[in-house]
Amino acid sequence: MATNKEHYREIITKAVCGKGKKFSKTTHSIKPNHRPTSILGCWVINHKYDAKRKGDSVEINGDYDINVWYSYDNNTKTDVATEKVSYKETIPLTMRSDEVMTDDLDVIARATKQPNTLEASIDKKEKEVCVEVEREFAAEVVGETKVCILIHPDKEDEYYRDIKWEEQVSDQELKDEIEPDFLGRRPHDFDFPYGSHSDRDQGYHYEEGKQREPDYSDKKD
Repeated sequence: MATNKEHYREIITKAVCGKGKKFSKTTHSIKPNHRPTSILGCWVINHKYDAKRKGDSVEINGDYDINVWYSYDNNTKTDVATEKVSYKETIPLTMRSDEVMTDDLDVIARATKQPNTLEASIDKKEKEVCVEVEREFAAEVVGETKVCILIHPDKEDEYYRDIKWEEQVSDQELKDEIEPDFLGRRPHDFDFPYGSHSDRDQGYHYEEGKQREPDYSDKKD
């Protein structure tokens, strides 16, 4: 048993400590400016939400705009009713609390199915429009946990298997072999009688601090 324990190591890392998923349907009542005769279309836009942990669940608070295109005055005129509605969703989590080392958890929530209209109908009083909306969320909580990994001390990475380590030069050996003052002179000890390298390359000569034009008399055509 003692030999086997030497092949395992415990490390602390961030991992998913709980997750959950929920699908729901909600019916909203929209009040148009006119008594609707028929529904011509309905859609949901501008969905926004935030999530926070609440015990062993994640609470999502959000809102979106519902647009209802309808006709009125016996289908002689049309209009669009827009209303922002809010909702609250609670997603139960399957937690692994025994593996969590701290209460400081990060909440990750995403809409796996964006709010979508299933049905829009006129109520019995013919004054409001009932809109049924579906949505689906998945949530996870991430925290510090301890995991146990198996170590293979005799297993070698194939990339390093054929390397001859005795022939490798260490950083210290490389540093010791390089002699920065190998000429015995430093760069500023060199004297350039014709000025800088750039000036000399251009053919300019300096005499008593004066610049003269280059001499091309000895050059062949």
